[in-house]
Amino acid sequence: MIPVSITQFLLLAFADTWELQLLHFWLFLGISLAALLGNGLIITTIACDHHLHTPMYFFLLNLSLLDLSLLNLGSISTTLPKVMANSLWDTRDISYAGCAAQVFLFLFLISSEYFLLTVMAYDRSIVICKPLHYGTLLGTCVHMAAAAWGTGLLNSLLYTAKTFSLPLCQGNAVDQFFYGLLVVSTCLVYVGFIFIMLSYVNILRAVLRIPSEQGQHKAFSTCLPHLAVVFLFINTSFFAYLNLSSISSSSLDLVMAVLYSILPPAVTPLIYSMRNQELKGTGLFPCSL
Repeated sequence: MIPVSITQFLLLAFADTWELQLLHFWLFLGISLAALLGNGLIITTIACDHHLHTPMYFFLLNLSLLDLSLLNLGSISTTLPKVMANSLWDTRDISYAGCAAQVFLFLFLISSEYFLLTVMAYDRSIVICKPLHYGTLLGTCVHMAAAAWGTGLLNSLLYTAKTFSLPLCQGNAVDQFFYGLLVVSTCLVYVGFIFIMLSYVNILRAVLRIPSEQGQHKAFSTCLPHLAVVFLFINTSFFAYLNLSSISSSSLDLVMAVLYSILPPAVTPLIYSMRNQELKGTGLFPCSL
């Protein structure tokens, strides 16, 4: 049993040579800057144009704030900047407090994003199934977003407290991204997933009742960005946590963990801006996206 006097951990390196570590540094830096630009443009566009002050764009604003935080305070500012610094300076150590901060911030932001995506499914359900009631959602969207952030905070507190209350028994070398879930976290994930599925079942039923094919396409197209982000978020997380012994390896696990930590926040701005004429029409967002 490792004594509790341990004050630091050793992060497993991405590569054996410094040249490859330097390549990882530039790769992660490029992803971080691209995500910073995309999410920053969405936040600025929504904040500056009062025509976009609707529940959908309010939730999108919160999603971009979470992605920006996840890439600069969470997986990229506590995890990824540390990874980048380690790759650049060829170091591996991280303090015990720093590791705890990584776990807490990463789980807080990734959980809050998942619960916010769940709330956004409800938003899409209301706008299609009960469009006359959509105006009333504006008064409750702040509370719904706060509930998503608060649930993520509670989940991260429980996870971090449980994790760092356990004794260390397998050394102080750890992976640079996180694996494993608490039972409470798993239950919350399943509840959110079921809620998203039920919302889209209601959406599909409402769309099929629309008499014209053009109306069906227009109604469902408003859900496509959210559906794409949910699909990307859930699938990258699923494959990261799916640990099949026949194909699993430490390198593969690390790659999958990096993908689910970085890919959704980095790609979300592109998904939401690609065909969104309202964002492009403000003149603040590049029309090329």
